[in-house]
Amino acid sequence: MKKMSNKLRIAEILNRLRAEYPDADCELTYKNPLQLLIAVILSAQCTDARVNTVTPALFARYKSAKDFAEANLQELEGFVKSTGFYKNKAKNIQQCCRQLVLQHGGEVPETMEELVQLAGVGRKTANAVRMHAFGEPGLTVDTHFQRLCKRMGLIRETHPVKIEKEIEKLLPEKDWTDFSSCLIFHGRRCCKARKPECCRCVVKEFCPSNQC
Repeated sequence: MKKMSNKLRIAEILNRLRAEYPDADCELTYKNPLQLLIAVILSAQCTDARVNTVTPALFARYKSAKDFAEANLQELEGFVKSTGFYKNKAKNIQQCCRQLVLQHGGEVPETMEELVQLAGVGRKTANAVRMHAFGEPGLTVDTHFQRLCKRMGLIRETHPVKIEKEIEKLLPEKDWTDFSSCLIFHGRRCCKARKPECCRCVVKEFCPSNQC
């Protein structure tokens, strides 16, 4: 691995990943902030591909926060069952949408402070919504993000919020969203959990875990 500071290394990693994944973006299918919020809630411990098979029928049935808030819970559970942990997810979606109706006029708020007060919404979900629905910079610290940052030796922390703050110090704010999207793409396509494909990795020379 090339010896350089973490700031220089992460900048080079981002440059390489941008070139490798020029179309890196959110892979969930949505048309508005509400749909994105619900899709991200459903994506917990579930693949985006699976969520995208569920949401067309879900969003055809429930078109607004009010619709979700007033839904029959068992019916809602049926729509989201294949995403796993469906009872908890359905409950959170309904409670979240009730909060949206009562506190935000049925609209998804844009601030981190307001978003994390919603049922089923932590910083990862809030950042995803702010980044992709509202164009705000952010870091979505999911399992791919955590795994790759650890393998690349960019972090010492293990708690997602602390990881987020640690990476924020290494990158300009304008690069946060690109770094998140590219890292998640790379985690899904190359630096996989069980068998990372180091020999075809475009950033292997900057990674202390490189096995090639």
